[in-house]
This record gives sequence, structure tokens and C-alpha cells, in this order.
Amino acid sequence: MMFNKGGMRAAAVSVFLLGLSAQASAVPLFERKIADSRPVFADADVTPVVVFGRNSRRSVEDFAAEHKLSATELRRKFSASGLIECGAAHGAGQLTLTDDLVTTAAHVFYDEKGAPRAKTCFFVIEADGKQIRTPIDLRSIVAGSTNPYAIEAVHDWAVARLTRPVDGVTPYGLADAAMPNTPVEFVARGHIDWGDGRRLSMEKCVLHDQLSAGAEGTREFSFDCETGDGASGGAVLLGAHEPAIGAILVGWRSNKPFRSAPFSHTHYNFAVTIEGAFKKAVVAAANKLVVAK
Repeated sequence: MMFNKGGMRAAAVSVFLLGLSAQASAVPLFERKIADSRPVFADADVTPVVVFGRNSRRSVEDFAAEHKLSATELRRKFSASGLIECGAAHGAGQLTLTDDLVTTAAHVFYDEKGAPRAKTCFFVIEADGKQIRTPIDLRSIVAGSTNPYAIEAVHDWAVARLTRPVDGVTPYGLADAAMPNTPVEFVARGHIDWGDGRRLSMEKCVLHDQLSAGAEGTREFSFDCETGDGASGGAVLLGAHEPAIGAILVGWRSNKPFRSAPFSHTHYNFAVTIEGAFKKAVVAAANKLVVAK
């Protein structure tokens, strides 16, 4: 999910999947048509924020108070989460494995026509109360697809190198393979209704059913953290101690978009796991290797 900062808001994509028949699924096929939302950019009066009842998104301070943790320690722990700005649009991304490598969704870099969103993109992060803005080497992008709106969501992932390291920030490690019904944390900047699209949002929820699997080894899962447009590519984290990223937010599907409704097989957010070719691309980039395309 992304947000066009030039006064334009993301509208729901009118692409319907009938029974998810094009995707291998570990759960029963859906019987109703639901929108697969990886937003296009157009004038719209709605602000897509997908919630399942009580909105569980929290600021660092609120999350720390609720869980009796140190806000200072949380800012350090999750400082790898930032924004990826491409022209007039932004999505979420995070430093992963090294201080000059980001993971995100492919549609953060490529629009609904498969064209690059901008000639120059930046990774923007906050450390010690200061904003750090670093150019992304667009030649380094390795993606599941450069036309992510045209294919199944399980291919909507990307890895890119920064032109220089970000000092003083601890990147996220990689988690073990995701499993259904696993507790996770969704940590991301970018929600357009949340702190001008820049404040860090944190929440606990559950990774639910595996919905599909890609030929490159990635898998798609539903999950019930709340999300808003602008947070695509944000980190789905596993592990109780130092955070490890297991998947990235890609979008939502709903037959009741823009309304709060219980989590169900027709109203959910979904994430793509860092496995297979996605994980290979991350590890290769972290080791300064060239991945064959």
C-alpha cells in the first residue's frame, strides 16, 4: 500500500480474484469476489485503512506503556524501519542484514503499468532524533516482478542497495520460515493517516493462513494487523528478542473496503515471505554478490 504525496490518494484497485483460482492455496478457495488491493494513484476521497475492529496500531510511546517496555529501547530496536520515497509516492522499507540494503514490495518501485515510479528514490530513516535521507541505487533492484500489478501478489517483493551505508542503525536479521497461526509484530512507517505518513507504527497480531506459494519459493499469508495505504513493504517481524523480518506487507483484500470488519477470509491484509529467490537476493546483496536475472 502506498500514498501519493502530491495531494492524490490511493484508490482501491478494481481487480477481482474469483476463488483465487490462479493461486495454489493451503486453505479452501474463497467463494466470494474480493478486491486485491495494490493501489493505483488517482483522485479519491477515501483513505484506505484496513482494520478488524479495535485499531491496534500504536506509537512507540503507547506500545512501550502498554507492554511495560522502554520507549528508548524500542526506538533503537526498530530503527531499521523507514520510508522509501520515489517521486511523489512513498512506501515502507527497512534495512535488512546490512546497513546499506533495504527490503520492500516491488510496487513501491514500479507503478501499475510496470514503469519505474521515479528516476531517483530515497530511503528515509530516523536515528537519534535526526532524519537521514539516503539515495537508492535503482540499478541494484532485484524484484520478483517489475510489473507487480499484472501478476499474483506472491511475486511482489524487491531488494535494493543504498548508495552509502546508514550509520548507527541495526538492520533486521532474517527470521526462520513463517508458519500459520504465528504471533508477529508489524512495524512500519508510511501509513497515510498516521503521523503525516512518517511516524512509526507498532502492533502485535497473528500470521494466519498460507494463501499461495510462488515458483521462486515465496509464500503469501493473511494476517490481522491493521494497515493503511503508504505502509506497503513494511516489516512483519518474528522472534521475541532481537527483531527478525519474516515477511513484508503487500496489500489487502476485502469485500468491505474502508470499513472496520472482523478478520475473515473476505477481509484481511496479506504479506509475502522472505524465502526462496527473495531470501537469495537479500543474502547475495548483503554479501555484495551479483544475482543472475
